[in-house]
Amino acid sequence: MPAGRREQITALETQAAVWVGQLLAGAPYDPPPGPQAQRVLDWVKTTLLPRVRQTPQELTHLLRGLQGHYVPSGPAGAPTRGRPEVLPTGRNFYGVDGRAIPTETAWQVGQRGAQAVIDRYTQDQGEYPRTLALSVWGTATLRTGGEDFAEALALLGVRPVWAGPSRRVVDFEILPLEFLGRPRVDVTLRVSGFFRDSFPHLLDLFDQAVRAVAQLPESPQENPLVGVQGMGLPPEQVYLRVFGPKPGSYGAGLQGLIAAQNWETPADLATAFLNWSGYGYTGSTWGEPAREALIQRLQNTQIVLHNQDNREHDILDSDDYYQFQGGLSVAIRSLTGQHPILYHGDHSRPPYLNIRTLQEEIQRVYRSRVVNPKWIQAMMRHGYKGALELAATVDYLFAYDATTACGRDYMYAGMAQAYLLDPAVQAFLRQANPWALRGMAERLWEAHQRGQWSNPDPKILAALRHLIHETEALIEQRGQTAPP
Repeated sequence: MPAGRREQITALETQAAVWVGQLLAGAPYDPPPGPQAQRVLDWVKTTLLPRVRQTPQELTHLLRGLQGHYVPSGPAGAPTRGRPEVLPTGRNFYGVDGRAIPTETAWQVGQRGAQAVIDRYTQDQGEYPRTLALSVWGTATLRTGGEDFAEALALLGVRPVWAGPSRRVVDFEILPLEFLGRPRVDVTLRVSGFFRDSFPHLLDLFDQAVRAVAQLPESPQENPLVGVQGMGLPPEQVYLRVFGPKPGSYGAGLQGLIAAQNWETPADLATAFLNWSGYGYTGSTWGEPAREALIQRLQNTQIVLHNQDNREHDILDSDDYYQFQGGLSVAIRSLTGQHPILYHGDHSRPPYLNIRTLQEEIQRVYRSRVVNPKWIQAMMRHGYKGALELAATVDYLFAYDATTACGRDYMYAGMAQAYLLDPAVQAFLRQANPWALRGMAERLWEAHQRGQWSNPDPKILAALRHLIHETEALIEQRGQTAPP
């Protein structure tokens, strides 16, 4: 986007925020909005704001549901993705018609997402990408109508075919190279257990598309699927591109190891990820062991991509991000000895898709939230649970660093200073949740012991060691060794 256009959009957004603030305060608009802006502000006042103010009904409806009473229904989705019909929250939400995924809107976003990834890679590496691994989640699919899946099809050079008025996906169309204007990309999907269970037909569709593309009369330079050889693989697994956990299982196998410190080297994390993810899914083979096929795919993977569809959370407040993207990364590093290219797709504002490296995204989240005093103060208002959120952030940054090596010394030092060595925050943690205080100090000490925090200030280390012992004594004084 041209710099001038970007500055213009930023100025409009800033003015819009001022007008909304004046609307909430009941003050006159300064400057007065034009007719178009006035219509938007009227809609905010008469439609959006009343729905937002109904959010306290979440607790009311929860209690009614627990008592066996009726809970009103409403659509699922993310309000921040232009879905005001999702509000008010607290309703018994319903999903989507799985046969209509990906939607045509999701296909448009997926196409642009695919092009953005290709553009970023070619700018960074000076050549077109050939292979890519993408995580696909069921919750994100419900929110977006299947943007991640659509992006995988677009990278492959395949377009969904929708049927008549129902707009259900009934087939796919292979796009010619002349239309794409680039080589195809060989995409491997690591799907979540929820996606596997909710959208099995999409796994079959993707498998059919991969096998059809592999049979095209194109050169290997234009189509990396042409001439693929599966060294020692059964014929049905040569073109296997959809992997996930064992049927009936969920997750990626890393959370337990990280939480219990039950690993020695990144190779242990890679082994766990491969063991949990080494099951193939197609229309004919459902959840069959395919660990060797996954290994061969990852040995040839250049890019690991994960998309985020909204800004209601970030990659350091959920363990799923490091388990999936981090798991793929550490597996590739263990198998090849090389770090793959790690990209984070910001789809939170579809008109302005942004592809960042994972390092750039972690730095952005670190600066904007992790050590932001306003966020820390907000967590302190939530007592025990707020302290738990601080501890979770430390854990997730540590785990992302363990799997991707994207952490930096200044991040560990910054969290130690902001969470543990700040007198006000430490006093809050001592009173509200000493287990979180001890856990953060131990996790930061573990980061130093494992070499992830390679050059810490000796004074900070001494303070952490003292804090660990002191907090142990504090917990023992309370008569408990574990959180209630």
